[in-house]
Amino acid sequence: MHCAALEVELHIGASGSLKEKRAVVRHIVETARRRFGVSASEIAHHDRWQRAGIGFAFVAPTAGRVQEVLDQVERFVWSHPEVSVLSVDRRWLDPDA
Repeated sequence: MHCAALEVELHIGASGSLKEKRAVVRHIVETARRRFGVSASEIAHHDRWQRAGIGFAFVAPTAGRVQEVLDQVERFVWSHPEVSVLSVDRRWLDPDA
């Protein structure tokens, strides 16, 4: 079993309220879950209008499949014109630890 987590920090420049920010974040999270089968959630900056931290996780029988899916998720997030990606951090998780 292979698993990894992807953390993406975003700036949502056009957001003028938490409601506007959450609409963008919700779209990214729900679409990634549906399209790629990942676990996803907003994990940071819940009270800031123009910042968001989103976490994604995926488990598969091969490391190559995990890499492939998280690469697709990362490209998907980068493709959104309403967000600027500030940082991306990918961590491999050891299920035996």
